[in-house]
Amino acid sequence: MAVTLGLSRKLLRLATALVLPSFFTVAASAATAPGFVPGSANVAVADPTVPRPPGRSCVVPLFNGFQFTDFSNHPYTYAPPTGCGRAWSKVVLEADFAVTAGRQFDRTASLWLGGANIYFGTTQEPSATVAPTWHIERDVSDFASLLANPQSGQAILGNIVDGTYTGVISGSARLVFYPANILAPKVDAPDAVFPLSDGSAGGPVTLNTGTDTLSRTFTLPTNIERAYIDVFAQGQGGDEFWYSCVPDDLADELQSCGGGAFRETQVAIDGQAAGVAPVYPWIFTGGIDPYMWRPTPGVQTLNFLPYRVDLTPFAALLNDGAPHTVTLTVTGAHRYFAVTGNLFVYQDQGRKKLTGALTTNTLQGQAAAATVENTVTDANGVVGGKVTTSATRTFHTAGYLDTSHGRITTDVAQTVAFTNAQDFTIDATQYVQAIDQRASVASTTRTRVGAFGLGTTMEARYDFPLSARFAYAFDADGNIVSSPSHVTQGFTRHVTKKLGALTLYRSDVDNHIDTGDTLAFSGGAVTGHTGQASTQSFRFSDNLGSCYSRDIVTTTGTLTSATDGVGCTRGRNTLPWFTHPDGSPDTSRTEDPGSF
Repeated sequence: MAVTLGLSRKLLRLATALVLPSFFTVAASAATAPGFVPGSANVAVADPTVPRPPGRSCVVPLFNGFQFTDFSNHPYTYAPPTGCGRAWSKVVLEADFAVTAGRQFDRTASLWLGGANIYFGTTQEPSATVAPTWHIERDVSDFASLLANPQSGQAILGNIVDGTYTGVISGSARLVFYPANILAPKVDAPDAVFPLSDGSAGGPVTLNTGTDTLSRTFTLPTNIERAYIDVFAQGQGGDEFWYSCVPDDLADELQSCGGGAFRETQVAIDGQAAGVAPVYPWIFTGGIDPYMWRPTPGVQTLNFLPYRVDLTPFAALLNDGAPHTVTLTVTGAHRYFAVTGNLFVYQDQGRKKLTGALTTNTLQGQAAAATVENTVTDANGVVGGKVTTSATRTFHTAGYLDTSHGRITTDVAQTVAFTNAQDFTIDATQYVQAIDQRASVASTTRTRVGAFGLGTTMEARYDFPLSARFAYAFDADGNIVSSPSHVTQGFTRHVTKKLGALTLYRSDVDNHIDTGDTLAFSGGAVTGHTGQASTQSFRFSDNLGSCYSRDIVTTTGTLTSATDGVGCTRGRNTLPWFTHPDGSPDTSRTEDPGSF
């Protein structure tokens, strides 16, 4: 009876969360998106901002007007808000950045609090006449346990300002807290967060090879019910364009980077494989052809999303009171990846120590990627053909815990697939490299409370498509005269949560960009460009009536149009406050089967 009553209370909480907030939505006018000015050269993205709960808010500044002109870190301090209590329905990170007109590289930016990463992204490149500004938002409600106490933090944004690189980057950031109320209940946040960073102040860790590791050892609570790790793995240096790399034996012939084209983050607990995270092919605003990303950058370029790995089947191993080492590695890393993560745990409030077992783990020892080389160099030195790399991992992890609500079993089944096909044509007049890459995840998580309890199922599908074509045309003397480039890039996520055969929640996210440009050269230097054009389309919907649609169109480096509400009822964007329309990880009552 205790298990049944507990489940009923949680179903009631779920019903409250799903029904009441639908009357308090954020709506945008149809047709023209607000805040966008056609003809503007400033940053324009289709991504949604974080929906906000009803009621008042409290703002806590983290820093104001920091200037980033070197590679020193910028510390700040945080104290919890006053007058907002300690029960919050949502906490949102807001940050604003700018760079002065001039010449400057794109730079990696990250924000840290209590050693934990709360933001990771890159910056927009300026031009001689355009000083871009941009705004980012992140739902950081999962850090509520950390935010309950004073913390030290730092902003990391390395930059060079000298006679050549003149762009000065500046930024400000704040946290916005929304007190829980009857219409917006307290967030179902993890009870603790354990950062995987470079030290107590926080910072990414550099992994130069596939055997380098980010390892942290924790003594964790002994009553963990659920555990997740959010992973960031950003390719830099020789790995910035990792999706264009080929095996070492072909690197010289194909005039490309070595190390192959397969990258994947692996998660291990005490040396035992526990999960994998596909690496998203982020393209920075200076990547391939900088003009392609003005004024609309690539998917997530300014605001990366982490990939969340469910470690709940391993909770019984973590609950023994002994130290445990969590390790991240990047398969194929080739100088280098910047890596970090956050381990989130939910605890059983009715029992101090939980027992159980990991019952299944078929991930250990699975094979990595296979590469097929079909390139040919003829007698005249003309190179042509294809290099194809593929990897598929199908695995199953399962475990159980004896909790204060009864025995909880968790079963995670996943197929993680990767393909990268590259076509080359190289001769005296041209160099062409065409890339067709796709990473996908199909995941099913089943959770059951007690031998006869209702079972919940969460099905998730992720797809990360990338198509890119780089080309160089040469004159009779072998000098580059033009370079046409084209990129399409996407992020899709489909999530369905069921109670038995009943669908409780379903959501879909689709973020795609299509962009192209042609560089002109003279004497080995870029002299101009033509044909810049891009479109970004962002869609979010769910079975509760949520609908978000925005289309951004640009030409010749300026915004042509920004259109909202296409396909939505009455042409209006409608987002309940508790949704995650950006596709970020969510362990709230709507999307996580373990929340029962």
